[in-house]
Amino acid sequence: MSDDENHPSVEPSRKRSGSALHSGPRKKATSSNPLVLHGRHFGRTVFAMCNYPALLTAGILRLEDLRESSIEDYPADVRREHRVFMELIDSYPGLLDRLTNGEEEDIIHLGELMGKGASGARGDDTKTLKSAVLEWLVPRGQALIPPLSRNIKSDRGFNHEVTGALLCPAGLDWLNAETKQSLKSGETVVRGDQWPMFLYAGYVYDPEDPWTGLLRSEILIFGFKHVFTSPSSVDKEPKATRSGNAYLHGMKSVTKGSLAYIATQIRFSLSSSSIFSRTDTVTDSENFYHSILDLLEDPDESEEVVDLMTWWTRRIFPNSSSSQRSISKNSALSKIREKRAVLQERAAMGAT
Repeated sequence: MSDDENHPSVEPSRKRSGSALHSGPRKKATSSNPLVLHGRHFGRTVFAMCNYPALLTAGILRLEDLRESSIEDYPADVRREHRVFMELIDSYPGLLDRLTNGEEEDIIHLGELMGKGASGARGDDTKTLKSAVLEWLVPRGQALIPPLSRNIKSDRGFNHEVTGALLCPAGLDWLNAETKQSLKSGETVVRGDQWPMFLYAGYVYDPEDPWTGLLRSEILIFGFKHVFTSPSSVDKEPKATRSGNAYLHGMKSVTKGSLAYIATQIRFSLSSSSIFSRTDTVTDSENFYHSILDLLEDPDESEEVVDLMTWWTRRIFPNSSSSQRSISKNSALSKIREKRAVLQERAAMGAT
């Protein structure tokens, strides 16, 4: 996505206006101080599309309000915004003190720095994935027919047989000539919450069980490795290299935000759109991103989501997910666990 900068479009003020969880106006990103670097990782792993100055300003005001009320009294979008705010506060030591003791202009400036990091990371990932994704469209050794340009996207999307099949909304038949033509002409408008086939393992969708294979496709795995464990790790054993973003930030598990982020990036790289824009009704990227997060954060879907996130962490960070694996039978560890269980059971029986 582009170097969209997240900064307020109004005079600096603590007055709330709209949701902070939407991208701010565009502004060229600059590099690095610690807040910029933190914004890069936070945008990739927690929440990618928000107006950071507005998020911080509204969050500080809300903390004051919450002294006399509960966050559960707020609508769902505000509860999500506050959760993102609290995750940001918790992830950067000393940030809350700087916000509560700073002036309005200081809060805006801190938000702008993090916004520059987040938007810069999006722009960098968009640029590299635009070319890299072409290597993942067909099995290695096979030629993509007709070939696609690495720098020009106009022949992607529904204009190409392969990218069109991957972007075709689940439930529609890309092989149907009328469906294909309607998608290609734009007569059928695809909204962001109409999820594409590339999200599914093997690019197979089961309308009777839409959770089957969802967000487990090979192209998503490649994209995740490319961004988080380094481009060179795509064809190698999954581990965070010393040059990868995951290693640099101590990332040891796949987050819901990072999965939604990669899905959004891959979707955009397959599309024919050349510039990411909040008002782009063709890709509708923000709606797509929010819809993925809505599912992953839905309490009613927690069982499937836990299983999904465990699967992802084992795939990307196998060495850090040992606690989630079954213990080998007859191993020393299994014997220790068995003995502990017996002792705890005896203690419980004695207490009764």
